[in-house]
Amino acid sequence: MLAGVVAAGMVAGCAGKNQVPSIGYGVDTAVASYNGGSTLGANSGAAAVFSRVLTGFFYTGPDGQPVADTDTGTAKEVPGEAQTIQYRLNPDGKYSDGVPTSCDDLVMAWAARSGRFTKAAPGGPIPMFDAAGTAGYSDIERVDCQPGSKDATVVFRPGRHYAAWKTLFNAAELMPAHVVATVVKVPNVVAPLQSGDQATAERIADFWNTGWILKPGKIDPTVLPASGPYRIESFGDKDGLVLVKNEKWWGNAAKTPRIVVWDKNTDLKAKVEAKAVGVLDIGAGALGDGKPSGFTGENLPGRGVEQLVLSTGGVFQNVGARRAFALCVPRAALYDKLGHPDYKVDSGLGASILNSRTVQQDSLYYPAISGIGDKYKNGDAGAAGQAMTAAGQANATVRIGYLRPDERRAKTVAMIADACKAGGITVVDAGTPDFSPQQLVDGKVDVVLGGTAALPGPSGSLTATDAIAALHTGQGLNFNRFGNGRYDAIADQLAAEDNSTAVLNLLNEQENLLWSEMPSIPLFASPRTIAFGDGLKNGIASPTKAGAGWNMDRWVLER
Repeated sequence: MLAGVVAAGMVAGCAGKNQVPSIGYGVDTAVASYNGGSTLGANSGAAAVFSRVLTGFFYTGPDGQPVADTDTGTAKEVPGEAQTIQYRLNPDGKYSDGVPTSCDDLVMAWAARSGRFTKAAPGGPIPMFDAAGTAGYSDIERVDCQPGSKDATVVFRPGRHYAAWKTLFNAAELMPAHVVATVVKVPNVVAPLQSGDQATAERIADFWNTGWILKPGKIDPTVLPASGPYRIESFGDKDGLVLVKNEKWWGNAAKTPRIVVWDKNTDLKAKVEAKAVGVLDIGAGALGDGKPSGFTGENLPGRGVEQLVLSTGGVFQNVGARRAFALCVPRAALYDKLGHPDYKVDSGLGASILNSRTVQQDSLYYPAISGIGDKYKNGDAGAAGQAMTAAGQANATVRIGYLRPDERRAKTVAMIADACKAGGITVVDAGTPDFSPQQLVDGKVDVVLGGTAALPGPSGSLTATDAIAALHTGQGLNFNRFGNGRYDAIADQLAAEDNSTAVLNLLNEQENLLWSEMPSIPLFASPRTIAFGDGLKNGIASPTKAGAGWNMDRWVLER
């Protein structure tokens, strides 16, 4: 039986076994916000924790693909001169506080992520909303919605076509607009956002940015209604993030009444040893090399990009210094030792070092564009030292930050430090238990070691929208503040391009540009350990940003 998690009483099962009424879910993210569309929410793994708490028209499936969630509603492209999507919310849909779901939620999601709403600041206008990214949403001309209605028509700008439209209005990102209307004291958010009421829009943005921040012991349940099979009951340092069955859910009821999320802020190793975890989703090797006992699990390559995100200021202000550092990083040795633990893949995802930041290794385009990064494959400390001196950074010190504890990432930093030392480059392990990529923005570290978009835990998807946003000027997930107009133009063109020859040419140009500008150094497909406790049924590994929790409402644990 699971100790420390199991509620009193057992549910009768078959073959003499009993169903455990509570399952612990250990995941190496650091829960910090309910709002997965915000920079903080996206970086703190909202998709891996709240996909079955806040549903959307699509969710990220186990292969990284967008999957339709018809419990939420339907979305279909309709013919017309401009790209147009018709969204219809389920007539039975309502939040756990009893308020019906409505197209108001779509209007608010679009407004927050369109990039259209700005406010005055000393250096010029800045975005009102701290959105993780604006891809797709910035191409939307308008969202037609009568407040409170179940129907919305999303019309894109003339001449724009967003191929990955199924990544919009997704699970963990479609937030309850009625909560914001109540707090801001307006009848609905639609009218002020559609009319451009600046003062009200700023108040809406203030709540959207900070009103859903989660801190253990300090949560307000009234602002956290759920639209999925689970809702938040409590969040504490000792008891974890407790999700319970949402009795107002209109779809198939969750099979287990209670899920307790143990995130990176708890001692995951101790929780596993105490049998408090029934499902484990962590970076392979993060808790050490041994497999946890009492689990059936595997190490597998993820959709995330294990990478070094380099500052574009300080020691790396000069692009020559970024290239110099890349020369001493022993990418091949890192892949050999840490990049494919307990598995060997012949081709595709995880088969070798990763030579692209945005193109998946199992993409048809990858073989044609991946050779560009081979110059930075083996690590050459001598050449790195000379290049660093030429860039005006002789005897440089480079601080690499990441979320501790993480044994694999600690080994990664140690190997890089050892390899770069001969070139006069001092690498410092700046990993901390409270690390966030904001430290890169603040100049407290020079490099972030993480997954796609610098995420500490589950990351990546087939569409690579987060990976692309992390390099695009002005996006929330662009923590190193990299900006290149040509990259932005290529990314925007690729979002709508369906001619394979044009795509290949654009990707080749993009890879050459990124390996020249060196905003980040891709290492390998992030290896994940996804393990299910003995007796756990319906667990399906998802080495993506949605993590193993993508179908937590189907989990059953029998003892």
